[in-house]
Amino acid sequence: MTVLLAGGAGYIGSHTAVQLLMSGHDVVIADDYSNSCPEVINRIEEITGKQVRAYETDVKDKVKVQQIFAENKIDCVIHFAGLKAVGESVQQPLKYYRNNIDTTLTLLECMQEAGVKQFVFSSSATVYGEENAIPYIETMKRGSCSNPYGWTKVMMEEILEGAAKADPELTVVLLRYFNPIGAHESGRIGEDPQGIPNNLMPYIAQVAVGRRDHLTIFGNDYPTPDGTCRRDYIHVMDLADGHVKAVEYAAQHKGVEVFNLGTGTPYSVLEIVHAFENATGVAIKHEFGARRAGDLPEFWANADKAAKALGWKAERDLTAMCRDTWRWQSGNPEGYRK
Repeated sequence: MTVLLAGGAGYIGSHTAVQLLMSGHDVVIADDYSNSCPEVINRIEEITGKQVRAYETDVKDKVKVQQIFAENKIDCVIHFAGLKAVGESVQQPLKYYRNNIDTTLTLLECMQEAGVKQFVFSSSATVYGEENAIPYIETMKRGSCSNPYGWTKVMMEEILEGAAKADPELTVVLLRYFNPIGAHESGRIGEDPQGIPNNLMPYIAQVAVGRRDHLTIFGNDYPTPDGTCRRDYIHVMDLADGHVKAVEYAAQHKGVEVFNLGTGTPYSVLEIVHAFENATGVAIKHEFGARRAGDLPEFWANADKAAKALGWKAERDLTAMCRDTWRWQSGNPEGYRK
């Protein structure tokens, strides 16, 4: 199959590209490199020994996306393209609604014109909102989100479900994943946020490599065992494997299916810091700050459905997540930008 990865040069997209190629699929990447780097394409080809067709384009640009479909026989689309910083979304909601929803509409319209009927969406556990009990299960109703980023995920799921209802031939797989960390075991690709990292693990890694002085932990008074937030962290390579399974599932099924991709085991911020220190031997200077708006105390996945329907489950443990993160960051102190 030929799979179009919208936003495929980003963190999750690049690792998924590797696993798709290693599974015998062809990959086309569309990315504007606003939160990624063209060098990642070279690294993907280096790791896999296979060629990637890459287009530098904004996925909201319908003319350019139409060109991609015209020049390639696309079988399936995976939609990774989107803005994803929770805090920024609160400050710039219109930017997030415009970008994230427009990319989805453009892809769906171009797919419809080209007769492409398989769509895998990079959704998020944030759609469960604040009301649902943990662990999160796919049958739960979407909840009330605490930020515009989360609401864009809810809205895009609604849009995709509506499109599939209108077109019985359209298959939509919604992948709700939790907190991806880690890197490819080669250390050649990994998470490379531009500016100050919004997520925990890349910030820890940048402190470890000397790019940041210390880590600020937002809140140590949550109702959790050590007072810090707990999350379901998943190795990005396990997540990538889940996308390969979803693509292959979409080729055999119709309609809409939702899958959680997580480990089902929550770890606190302090547990992640200590696990990184134990796995790497590098001490992480940290201090505590005030709670961050929009952060829930804890949540994690029930991923039984993915195990049964996709034959997928997370295989890599927390030590591997930390070790692979450090292999990437220590070998690429400035990320892809040498």
